[in-house]
Amino acid sequence: MQKQQLDKFLLITSLSIVTAIVLGLTMFPEAGKAGANTLFSTFTMLFGTPVLLAVFAAVVFLTILGFSKYGNIRLGLGKPEYSTFSWVSMMICAGLGSATVYWAFTEWAYYFNAPPLGFQTNTTGAYEIGTAYNLFHWGISAWATYCIASLPVAYHFHVRKNKGLSLSAVCTAIRGDDKPMTPFWKAVCRVIDIIFIFTCFGGLSITLGVSVPMVSEIVCSVIGIPATFGVNLTIIIVISAVFSLSSYIGIAKGMAKISSMNTYFAIAFCLAVFLIGPTLFIAKSTVNGLGTMFQNFVKMSLWTDPVNNSGFPEGWTIFYWLYWITYTPFVGLFVTKISKGRTIRAVIMNMLLSGSAGCFFFFGIIGNFSQHANINGVVEVAKLISTGKGNFAIVQLLNTLPLSTIFIVVFAIISILFLATTLDSAAYTMAATVTPGLKTGEDPAPFHRLFWCIMLAAVPLAMMFIDAPLNTIKTCAIVTSIPLSFIIGYMVYGFVKWMGQDYAEKSAETIIAEGRK
Repeated sequence: MQKQQLDKFLLITSLSIVTAIVLGLTMFPEAGKAGANTLFSTFTMLFGTPVLLAVFAAVVFLTILGFSKYGNIRLGLGKPEYSTFSWVSMMICAGLGSATVYWAFTEWAYYFNAPPLGFQTNTTGAYEIGTAYNLFHWGISAWATYCIASLPVAYHFHVRKNKGLSLSAVCTAIRGDDKPMTPFWKAVCRVIDIIFIFTCFGGLSITLGVSVPMVSEIVCSVIGIPATFGVNLTIIIVISAVFSLSSYIGIAKGMAKISSMNTYFAIAFCLAVFLIGPTLFIAKSTVNGLGTMFQNFVKMSLWTDPVNNSGFPEGWTIFYWLYWITYTPFVGLFVTKISKGRTIRAVIMNMLLSGSAGCFFFFGIIGNFSQHANINGVVEVAKLISTGKGNFAIVQLLNTLPLSTIFIVVFAIISILFLATTLDSAAYTMAATVTPGLKTGEDPAPFHRLFWCIMLAAVPLAMMFIDAPLNTIKTCAIVTSIPLSFIIGYMVYGFVKWMGQDYAEKSAETIIAEGRK
């Protein structure tokens, strides 16, 4: 087998940028926090409205595409490599990660303390809109953001059979392989790949930044020791060992099995909470939240709060859409790798419907269990959130369950496995980006994936070391996702152009028949 070549320039440049960020945050923590707050406010103010419009347009576009004849296009010939359950499990686990379990318990409380859409805090309406927004931010629009970036990559790789599993390779193919590779375009490709690598670090900094301290707090509550930076470091080493082993083994033996196992764990955990906890309240509140969300979907999607300027759209909806955008590169590349043999319609349905349903199930049960405890004064979740004690609130909530130690241990395992699968998919796609000319059926070298697994822990550790507040962590997503949005826009343009060139003259029956060959 021919030895794979690495893009040394991209590798060195990416590591230099990451090293500079880590050293800057460590040596100048206060300046880093102040700068992050300024960037967060500026970027969300300037780009907020276009981002809301773009994400809503993505939902509409994917809905039309899924029902059109182009939905029958098969992404690669032959049978799918993975079972439907494994395919759905890997997609959900790669797209969400363990940040999900933190927000599932606490997110409604942030909205309850500062309600959107003119609701007043400490009211019934504040509770209900908190649930609705919780489901909205992790539902259809989030998955549409993933899907709109995944389809151009999958089409490029499986249908057009172009070489390279990187964003720059997709953009180069859209530009036209027959055109000469000018020095200017080479520089553009370098910038695209650097943005991709930097975006992965930005998005994962949020995931690790909120997840690792949560897991540390949970583990320490069982052991009976205080949660310190040393404990955070130990947790990251354990997590790194899990996803490094998974990455080294490979997708089929590693991540597919871990994702399926973790999905079973998560379903069992949620069902146990549902049955042992306030079952009727959870069911009623989840259904009510879904009704409120769907009834106000367009308004919530495009609400900018122009009169009061409360900051809610910028601090939450716009932040979340940009957060999802930071995940789109490696989710898109990873979805491409695991979706060979699936149709465009199947990918859209899986991501928008299965992905959203999984989140509704998880957030509906866990979020409303948490909300019920606050309503009845069992745990003052909203008050603890307002004082920055979200992780402590989660521990207190878990302690209200019978056999609480078992629930806490299972919850910690779910968090670690969710995070491991997310980082595994990120390490895979980062390694693929720095391995030029990757062909269909080829994977990046195992040790190369292992290297990126280790590197991904650097920036989040720096965030934890300086005890960065939530807004500082959020800024990682804001800064990195803005330039990436323009790249995704170009990729979608190329995707539409390709479909028109390849299938505009073909009927739906012809497309289906070709996919069965």
